[in-house]
Amino acid sequence: MSDIYFEEGLENVFIDFIESLGYTYVPHQTIVRDSMKSPIASEVFEESLLRINPDLPEEVIEQTIYQVKNIDAGLLATRNETFFEYLQNGMEISHYTDGRLKTERVHLIDYKDIGKNSFIVTNQLTIKGKDTKRPDIILYVNGVPLVVIELKSMTSAMSDVSSAYRQIKNYQVDIEELFVYNAFNIISDFTTTKVGTITVNEAWYKEWKSIDGSYESTQYADYKTLLEGVLDKRRFLDIVKNFILFEHKDDGINKILAQYHQYFAVHKAVQSTKDAMAKGDGRGGVFWHTQGSGKSLSMVFYAAYLTKELKQPTFVVLTDRNDLDDQLYGQFSRAKEFLRQTPIQAQSRVHLHELLDNRTSNGIFFSTMQKFAESEEPLTDRNDVIVIADEAHRSQYGLREKISLDGQVQSGMARLVRKSLPNATYIGFTGTPISMNDKDTQEVFGQYIDVYDMSQSVEDGATKPIYYENRVVNLGLKEDILREIDRKYDELSEFANETDIEAS
Repeated sequence: MSDIYFEEGLENVFIDFIESLGYTYVPHQTIVRDSMKSPIASEVFEESLLRINPDLPEEVIEQTIYQVKNIDAGLLATRNETFFEYLQNGMEISHYTDGRLKTERVHLIDYKDIGKNSFIVTNQLTIKGKDTKRPDIILYVNGVPLVVIELKSMTSAMSDVSSAYRQIKNYQVDIEELFVYNAFNIISDFTTTKVGTITVNEAWYKEWKSIDGSYESTQYADYKTLLEGVLDKRRFLDIVKNFILFEHKDDGINKILAQYHQYFAVHKAVQSTKDAMAKGDGRGGVFWHTQGSGKSLSMVFYAAYLTKELKQPTFVVLTDRNDLDDQLYGQFSRAKEFLRQTPIQAQSRVHLHELLDNRTSNGIFFSTMQKFAESEEPLTDRNDVIVIADEAHRSQYGLREKISLDGQVQSGMARLVRKSLPNATYIGFTGTPISMNDKDTQEVFGQYIDVYDMSQSVEDGATKPIYYENRVVNLGLKEDILREIDRKYDELSEFANETDIEAS
């Protein structure tokens, strides 16, 4: 184990472990490429395409190879996004057969039959670009270099995980062609191992601390946990297809890789939703991930994954404030290419009814809770509607009914939503814990699906710790005045709806 104190020895330790995951080690000298400028293992690439797409004509395979090798237009992030569209969804290639133009879909990876794919690990491959470089380790899937690993010796004060990050960023300039095909990068000095994408800064290179969705032993996660966590063959391809997205903002393109807590929680949420639909009780569960841990992105990954699993369900995303509605709608809109559909904000209950009633599949619609107070008539009777409720613990989601002083029956918002979408399945996302006494929330959504609390988030660096000093201030309020305020508040609440009460 003394080898880990030297970079060459650390390379061997990593390669040995990656081989134990089922990858084949191939010396860099034997990898056949078109030139030293090209990072693609051309022979392996062609063989893989023929194996995965056995019924396609040779002409189509040749066009595919040419197109993948010549993604030339734009900046690195744009080129990488183009390639990822091919990688995640396949490529449409047109050709003439019997005098007619025909379009075929070519797949670069077989996501269903893992055994049909080639998994290769190599090291010290020389690549020419603006400069000549030799990355420590490269992982190939079907001849395409999807992962670059950069290692630094932990014995040098000047060589740590930060210097590995800087080396990766330099590579992205000097040998850009390698990163056109990149899924993610791994950096390590053995004591700390992190994973990140080509667009993120060092702060967003994160540790992967679980291989099974358990958070109990994440404080001391080592390099093996990350390597198995993201490079296990089945999970690796699942991450590539379903947990990497490109977000378009005014300042450019962000390539986002789900963090470990998002990956495992989304899988749990998808299964919980499918179970609830099979039982017919509509209670998909509560997804509690603390504020700052990427809850809104988890919703995006959840919606995209469930769309594939359930064959085009419809989603209604509920919030209790216009500003939250705008924020979530913005997040989903920035990921519309990944979702493969454009989200729509409902302008009124009538508009929401039109959106739901005029379709039998697909659709991601955003609405505030208040729109459901306008009527109790069903918006749709479909049973493949998924309601995603943000901040599911709030009192707006109550089931209780009460009678006001003027004799009117006032329904809790959850009851109104249930009447409007009687056959839907409900899943609640929240950043704060639900009270043990909150029976309404449990009645609507069910039990916790996954819990990623503040202490875990702070430990992972997703949330910054807050320190405060407790001080008691004696306001000197009189008891009779306080009782009068309470009495008046109770009186006014009889004429107010739950939204106004919560806001007060």
